[in-house]
Amino acid sequence: MIIVTTENVPGLRVTASCGLVRGSSIRARHIGKDILATLRNIAGGEVHEYSKLLGESREQAVDRMREEAQALGADGVIAVRFQTSMVMAGAAEMLCYGTAVKLEPSGESMAEGTKTVLVPNPIRLVTWIILSSDEGHVQHGS
Repeated sequence: MIIVTTENVPGLRVTASCGLVRGSSIRARHIGKDILATLRNIAGGEVHEYSKLLGESREQAVDRMREEAQALGADGVIAVRFQTSMVMAGAAEMLCYGTAVKLEPSGESMAEGTKTVLVPNPIRLVTWIILSSDEGHVQHGS
């Protein structure tokens, strides 16, 4: 399944919209990790404990959104966004949402020597890169 933050996918066209899909995950902090995070906050720098917690929440939210899209028979999800909110003291929700769509090759010819490569990024969304061998340019999209 293709999941992108853009409203279209190069080389593909949207043939049908299956509707809004979403996935969410609510995570609470762990008292032991909270103590380590507080100490790290005093010293400064990245709070690895919370980074890991949010990363896991993001992965789970994307997986749940993907499952919902698959249940609708979608080939992909476009215009994906993330949102966080505090549910209660010590617990946060990670929400991932987008539009589930049916996709097919667009049939549009791209410039000679140009191809579209879909590259997964660390949070399993797909980023597109257009490589042009003629001009030596690389265009990125996300």
